[in-house]
Amino acid sequence: MAETGFPEGFLWGAATAAYQVEGAATEDGKGESIWDRFCRVPGAIHAGETGDTACDHYHLWKADVENMRDLGLGSYRFSVSWPRVFPLGRGKLNRKGLDFYDHLVDALLAAGIQPALTLYHWDLPQALQDAGGWTNRDTAAWFAEYAAAVASRLGDRVKIWMTLNEPWVSAFVGHFHGAHAPGKKDYAMAVQVSHELMRAHAAGMAVLREECPKDARLGIALDVHTMYPWSDGVSDREAARRADGQKNRWFLDPVLKGSYPPDMMELYTRAGAAPRILPGDMEEIAGAKIDFLGINYYFPQRVLESDAGGIPRFLARVDPGKPHTDMEWEVLPESLHEMLVRIKEDYGNPVIAITENGAAYADRRVENGQVQDDDRIEYLDGHLRELRRAARDGVKLQGYYLWSLMDNFEWAFGYSRRFGITHVDFRTQARTWKKSAGWYRDVISENGRGL
Repeated sequence: MAETGFPEGFLWGAATAAYQVEGAATEDGKGESIWDRFCRVPGAIHAGETGDTACDHYHLWKADVENMRDLGLGSYRFSVSWPRVFPLGRGKLNRKGLDFYDHLVDALLAAGIQPALTLYHWDLPQALQDAGGWTNRDTAAWFAEYAAAVASRLGDRVKIWMTLNEPWVSAFVGHFHGAHAPGKKDYAMAVQVSHELMRAHAAGMAVLREECPKDARLGIALDVHTMYPWSDGVSDREAARRADGQKNRWFLDPVLKGSYPPDMMELYTRAGAAPRILPGDMEEIAGAKIDFLGINYYFPQRVLESDAGGIPRFLARVDPGKPHTDMEWEVLPESLHEMLVRIKEDYGNPVIAITENGAAYADRRVENGQVQDDDRIEYLDGHLRELRRAARDGVKLQGYYLWSLMDNFEWAFGYSRRFGITHVDFRTQARTWKKSAGWYRDVISENGRGL
């Protein structure tokens, strides 16, 4: 530890995702994504909003990099839009699409900011969805081709890579809950999609190992939640264990152990929903060794037994007596420490980067033209303190990426939820620091010593 701060060399960053910030939905040859299509489904998105323009980062990226420089960021996590690079998901490469990321990477490096690139943050090309999407085994191979093209162009300069962002959300929110693209509601399909995503991760890792220099750090970003039973009753405790299996261990285990959790495989097999695993699949997944584990952590979940949760029979419920954000996500910073120590103990103490952490609040209080988001500062401060405590307890931490650099398109919530430390006026695209931006700048400059 550097005095009472974070380890020397700790990376301080912020994060965004392509569909949430770029806009330019049809410019320079970009193809349609499943989110472009899903946003046209009546009732799917708050107020019928879309990411067609979002933050217009595609045109305003130079100013956004200057904002990052002013914040003192050491790294910027962004995602590449697959249909911007391959409009049909495969086949002909769109060089103008790759040019955008080429220029962005160069500008980041010139500003002293390390690019941290995520290959897939949910925007599958619609042409591949029409061919079966993530239920089609060929999609993993097409993902590898896409990864090779991006790595061939940017691998000489980008040293931090993630294959996938939150595969649980892609699989279960997109294919069981139906609240995200492509809007399916089939539990067995969601389980199969989760396996195909793990195959894509393995295929992508193999390509990145081949294309990137030896000093590149390769990983994946998983969303996890510390699970607490709603009551002390046996049924709720068992439901919390199943929730942990479905949301956490179903992805942590294959990434870090090379296998799926036996209790969940048994549950899915009994229900006739076990994934179709072909010979060689698990060997490829087990062979995809990561250099770091990205953890997206926002909130714990309190779980009770319920048939509403599909095959695992659990439901996460919000306790109105506890503090929560505008997303109705409980604020409990110590649950982050609990999760990180648990991963350290259960999974061989992998190197971890917090690849997302942040909070949506209404941002109603404005003084002298600046949003006074003390609630967001309190949330971030509490989680960073617990992160520092985890580092002192032996968790190997390499960085922290605040979600988000700026307000953006929050998926099914449209523009009604604001996570940014930079306020965006979506009518004018004006960017203005919130109080939390200045606070985060100071945290970075002190390497967390002032927390």
